Amino acid sequence: MKKIFAILALITIMAPISSVSAASDIEVGGWIPYWQDTMGTASASKNLDKLDIIYPFAFEVSSVGIPLDKADLSEDKWQDLFEKARDEGVDVVPSILWNNGAEIQKVLSNPTWRRLHIEIIARYVEAGDFDGINIDYESKLSDTKNHFSLFLKELKERLNGKLLTCTVEARMPPENRWRDVPKNIEYANDYKEMAKHCDVVELMTYDQQRADLLLNDAKKGEPYIPVADVDWVESVLELALKDFSADQIMLGVPTYGRKWTMTVAPEWYKEYKGNGAINLPDAKEWAEDNDVTPGENVAGEKSYTFFNPNSPFKILDVLPVPDGTRVGFEAVAKALLFANLTKMEVPVELVWYSDADAIADKVDLAKQYGLKGIAIFKVDGEEDQKIWNLFD
Repeated sequence: MKKIFAILALITIMAPISSVSAASDIEVGGWIPYWQDTMGTASASKNLDKLDIIYPFAFEVSSVGIPLDKADLSEDKWQDLFEKARDEGVDVVPSILWNNGAEIQKVLSNPTWRRLHIEIIARYVEAGDFDGINIDYESKLSDTKNHFSLFLKELKERLNGKLLTCTVEARMPPENRWRDVPKNIEYANDYKEMAKHCDVVELMTYDQQRADLLLNDAKKGEPYIPVADVDWVESVLELALKDFSADQIMLGVPTYGRKWTMTVAPEWYKEYKGNGAINLPDAKEWAEDNDVTPGENVAGEKSYTFFNPNSPFKILDVLPVPDGTRVGFEAVAKALLFANLTKMEVPVELVWYSDADAIADKVDLAKQYGLKGIAIFKVDGEEDQKIWNLFD
């Protein structure tokens, strides 16, 4: 009898462990961009055993609502990837990008044009034998909200059981976005309606930059212009979960970064001028060329600073590094020291990017909240290859 009770006790103890383990399993998706499709398809093919869904970032839309195949999905590299994906049970869901708000309003508000737009999309899905379609319609007008919801409803019906996935903006709590919160906030997406029609929603939790005013305040005192601070991602996620279910959400994670020229003024970091997006190889090369070591920043991502070799302020490299300076921020700390002493403004180059360590934090967040999974933007062969070890 004692032995039976011991076994029952062991089962009771182990049961919660098993359920937690199952809940921590997440799906992994990845967008493959048409502008880097050779490297992207090769990377996706190599890592298909880690992926559950691939999004060929292939279609853009003409002014009259015609999706155009910018990737030429008929090419062998794409077809070989699709064949291998189907053999391994990986869903193939092409992405349609449309980011002209006026054009979207014109097409979706017209019932005839909207039906034609839907029919063309459905025919593409059928002709390509795809598992569904990803709708990424950005920069919409608030007037388009109801038309867009109706479009999703009608598209879902026309897809005849195929997947409809919807990329949505990283909506912040109002108090994080505005100093004085407007009485009436007009959004372009109706989350509650989208939740009814979209099988999956991919949250674009990246390109945060200086958007979150509360986090800007909380983390001032050193450079702060994240791709995706994990604290910001969590606040966006918690707001989304008021309308979407956890098992609908794929958390968007970035594999890129940005380069900035930062103006350092006396006592503060005055402004950031964007110099474009970068991938990991370029970030590493610039660090080596400028003899600087990247460090983890307050957002949990990687960053470093340096003086432009052609700048007269390059001479400030000879200054001592102030105590307590974060690794990678040596140049900006010297610039601030000089600015405070001279009351001059100093330009400093800043590189900020998301690597495998930063993505690991978001994977943990997805598991913590029981999300469907994560969606990697982007798989182009230049992503940090260590990210794939997160899914072993």
